[in-house]
Amino acid sequence: MLTRATHDRSSRVGLALAGGGPEGAVYEIGVLRALDEAIDGVDFNRLPVYVGVSAGAFLCANLVNGVTTAQNVRAIVKGDPGEHPFHPQTFFTPALGEMLRRTLMTPALLAEAVYDYLRHPTDITFAESLLRLSRALPVGVFDNEPIREYLARIYSMNGRTDDFRKLTQKLIVVATELDSGLAVRFGAPGHDHVPISRAVQASSALPGVYPPVVIDGCHYVDGVLLKTMHASVALEAGARLVFCVNPIVPVDTLHAVEPEHRHRRLTDLGLPTVLSQTFRTLIHSRMTVGMAAYAPRFPNRDLVLFEPQPDDYWMFFTNIFSFASRKAVCEAAYRATRRDLLRRYDELSAVLGRHGIRLRRDVLLDPARDLWAGVGLEGGARRDRVAGDLPFTRALDLALSSLETWLDGYEPPMPAVSPPAGTLPGREHRGTRILRTAAPRAKRMRQAAHRQRG
Repeated sequence: MLTRATHDRSSRVGLALAGGGPEGAVYEIGVLRALDEAIDGVDFNRLPVYVGVSAGAFLCANLVNGVTTAQNVRAIVKGDPGEHPFHPQTFFTPALGEMLRRTLMTPALLAEAVYDYLRHPTDITFAESLLRLSRALPVGVFDNEPIREYLARIYSMNGRTDDFRKLTQKLIVVATELDSGLAVRFGAPGHDHVPISRAVQASSALPGVYPPVVIDGCHYVDGVLLKTMHASVALEAGARLVFCVNPIVPVDTLHAVEPEHRHRRLTDLGLPTVLSQTFRTLIHSRMTVGMAAYAPRFPNRDLVLFEPQPDDYWMFFTNIFSFASRKAVCEAAYRATRRDLLRRYDELSAVLGRHGIRLRRDVLLDPARDLWAGVGLEGGARRDRVAGDLPFTRALDLALSSLETWLDGYEPPMPAVSPPAGTLPGREHRGTRILRTAAPRAKRMRQAAHRQRG
């Protein structure tokens, strides 16, 4: 049974969640559940500030509305009354109306192209005149209005609200104003009249995938176009410690160990996969540079970042429409986060301790801990293979975690006059301390061990 510290330290803590589509949301749900179990002194439903982009905005809005991490987990696999069942199909409804409207524009555009060519045959070629037909291309393949309707239903249940102004804590949903390229913070003064569901719809309107969302005569698209997580918003609001979760990481198949991924060429998987990898690479690189810039701006603050590893293939090659795959992604994120917390226990304990927060080693070492049982559901059928709960595999799992720590060059926390382990090289101690998910060199040994015991 989970317990909380007598003195809740949530008033010092902020949460920043990036996007990543439905699979990114499922990943973040697993990470947040692991953090909620293992961190004593933080109530993830009572933080003073939440900052969300795209799918992260959806989860932040859930949390600030009182939807617990356990309820979010149950929603992935269960549709009982009182829950909000997660149906990926909601996010991929074809934009038939947009397609029809654009198709009906084609005859007029074609006539204009021909007329323009006949008027100026020496100025442009006929092929150049046909470029105006590009206006007939849909601005989004999928309809995001069902997403807004889904969210509006969630926030009308059980005393929740779809109104920023009725919240007791600060929720900021970041979107990009298309015609100016500027970030807009829904939930901040001047933009808090917009329904939360509409703001999340705008924040998740990735260009080309979803059409822009019109709010007060302006067109808004995904907030990730400017920054990945906008963690600075939480720091500006006064948070001393910010938990950051980013599912957007490029995949690495070049060094794959698993036979099904070894020497796998992403080009063989088609244009969507190539575009996804390009997008992930650009977004992640920009995030790394952006977070490094926080150090001089926000003295004596801490950012703790969680994200998948480039060889976490369960995150990249998953059919999120599959019930079993959603469970697998959520459970894998949950267990990967628990392993990471245990591997970095000393380092993270020192950072969290500065804010009066305790990382519970007993929870991380609990061999009976199960994601599904912990939220009131039946334990997963793959529990013995994924969790390493049997005595032998449990010992092997812990041994490999220790090996990862040594191979990664882990050092004990340094004295206060020196930067703590995990901060960016060259940054002074007074700057923002950024702790990132460790990249374990022994991970392939763990994967091989799991295959042997599976």
